[in-house]
Amino acid sequence: MLQTQYPYYLANKAVQANNDLDVTDKYTGEVATQVAMADAATIDQAIAAAVDATEAMAKFPPYERQNVLNHCVKRFEERFEEMAMALCIEAGKPIKDARGEVSRLIDTFKIAAEEAVRIGGEVLNLEIAPRAKGYQGMYKRVPIGPCSFISPFNFPLNLAAHKVAPAIAAGCPFVLKPASRTPIGALMIGEILAETNLPIGAFSILPCHRDGADLFTVDDRFKLLSFTGSPDVGWDLKARAGKKPVVLELGGNAACIVDHDTDLDDAVERIIFGSFYQSGQSCIGVQRIMIHSSLYDEFKQRFVKATKALVMGDPKDETTFIGPMISESEARRLDSWVQEASAQGATILCGGQRDGAMLEATVLENVPSDCNINTKEAFGPVVVLSVFDEFDQALAAVNDSDFGLQAGIFTRDIYKAYKAWDTLDVGGVVIGDVPSWRVDNMPYGGVKDSGVGREGIRYAIEDMTEIRLMVLRTPQ
Repeated sequence: MLQTQYPYYLANKAVQANNDLDVTDKYTGEVATQVAMADAATIDQAIAAAVDATEAMAKFPPYERQNVLNHCVKRFEERFEEMAMALCIEAGKPIKDARGEVSRLIDTFKIAAEEAVRIGGEVLNLEIAPRAKGYQGMYKRVPIGPCSFISPFNFPLNLAAHKVAPAIAAGCPFVLKPASRTPIGALMIGEILAETNLPIGAFSILPCHRDGADLFTVDDRFKLLSFTGSPDVGWDLKARAGKKPVVLELGGNAACIVDHDTDLDDAVERIIFGSFYQSGQSCIGVQRIMIHSSLYDEFKQRFVKATKALVMGDPKDETTFIGPMISESEARRLDSWVQEASAQGATILCGGQRDGAMLEATVLENVPSDCNINTKEAFGPVVVLSVFDEFDQALAAVNDSDFGLQAGIFTRDIYKAYKAWDTLDVGGVVIGDVPSWRVDNMPYGGVKDSGVGREGIRYAIEDMTEIRLMVLRTPQ
């Protein structure tokens, strides 16, 4: 169970300044715990502390950074079930999905611990012309400085970890703003970081009021902003961030292609998972499924049957697959998109009913191309089936989107796999599986409205470090 109250973390220290933020159990709607909220003055203090810690963090030896990250891994493992249940309560995440996220949290910190002692450079041959005779170069990577992090509600542990862990590995102090709906996971990370010997000011984790949140974006003392969340908010933050680099991991309406040579048993099993895990609230959750005409009727029959068999209910129940959406307003929004599509001629093959924040796993077909459920990010348990005859037609349909995060291709034809990789305007192409598949060391991110930059520990470390060149002249 959750504690009755949680502090924020200011310059490595727990501060129970107030109990202003009520965090609800997303299934019952009842207040589960209360969290301290930071105001603008506190955020300013945190930024100042991060600036003061910049030199100490840069000098903090790689093996010490590794020790901190390994300590976190050990403590996450010890508190595994506690952290999973916290996710289940604050995010409404089915308990099996919650355990999966804690496992990924551990993976992310393990990878960061390994990378902390691998950050190197290169010796350069500069003698490319007579005028450069006797010159050689070398570069190293140095921490960029204080970082501003804003994490989302749907992966309160692991998407925060994808900012926090590489920052520690790189030697960057940071201030993290977790989502107000789901701050507990990040605060648990803070509790464990506070047990370590990180330099004072190395981290602050601050749920905050709107009056101070702007500092995470506009304050020039930050040297990097990394945001994960909705496209509208992300692009607005980038426009206001000033000179600092900005990394955005935003949304998607991920597509899956099921070609004529696909093993349907395998495809249905994987696409059910990719469509409805954690109630569809994932930016790489399957939203659009394109099936070859020779398989369409059989795929539809199997897929609808499997969808109807999913258990919806209390996320604390081990058998539950579909839990609540993050709020009733989000469930109403997505339900209205389903009803809009239906009114314009789409067929609801199963689901389509809502009770508060609970929305049934829903499958649609014959959806007009301009409906919201096709063009926008559903971020919930709704998928759209469509049919194709030619593989190129399906590739074009995947690209007919404002988003470009990941795509899944079920085919046994290696030439089609390479063609998809060459053709699709997305950040990642997953062959033989759903676009929802991710491990935490791969480069992950999107193009178009899905964002800019890449996560994955090594790639995040590149964003959080700068190249510093030295040129050495040997007199001739």
